[in-house]
Amino acid sequence: MSKLLSRIAGFFSNRTFIGVDKAGNRYFTRKEEIDGILKEKRWVEFKGEQDPTSISVEWICWLNGQRKVAPTPEEMMELEARRERVRLNVALLKKEEEERKAREGSRKAVSSGKVGGPDLKSFIRQFPSASEGDKVEQASDGRIKETHEEKEEPIPESSEPTGSGATYKPGTWQPPT
Repeated sequence: MSKLLSRIAGFFSNRTFIGVDKAGNRYFTRKEEIDGILKEKRWVEFKGEQDPTSISVEWICWLNGQRKVAPTPEEMMELEARRERVRLNVALLKKEEEERKAREGSRKAVSSGKVGGPDLKSFIRQFPSASEGDKVEQASDGRIKETHEEKEEPIPESSEPTGSGATYKPGTWQPPT
């Protein structure tokens, strides 16, 4: 019982405040000896509701021991600014892509009168020509048909030994050359 009470007392008195994140969560650490080995325990005290999704990636890495040093406020501001730049770049790229698709879609609609779709002819051109015995024909509607011609190949003579059981001697058979 005294061991439990000393552990509880040590929990409150032996902790070191490490930092606070932008959500107001507070991070602590303390050294604890377990089986003769000094280990560092790290934890977070949530501000308000315990919402683990409010913890940033950098603090999660520190809590799990993937970082030795806790993130500094300067580092957090720098990373947040970088994330915002990435968000803006993604939005800009999406807008440019939509504009490009709208321009290409209007060109295709004017030139062919059809809805833009995959160009099958250019897709098929990337493959090697038909193999021997296959003929490729283009139908009047633009589709490509493949026909297979079968060549009659002579049936090879069997390489299995022939003969009746009376004349066959084990170990004497040789395949034909």
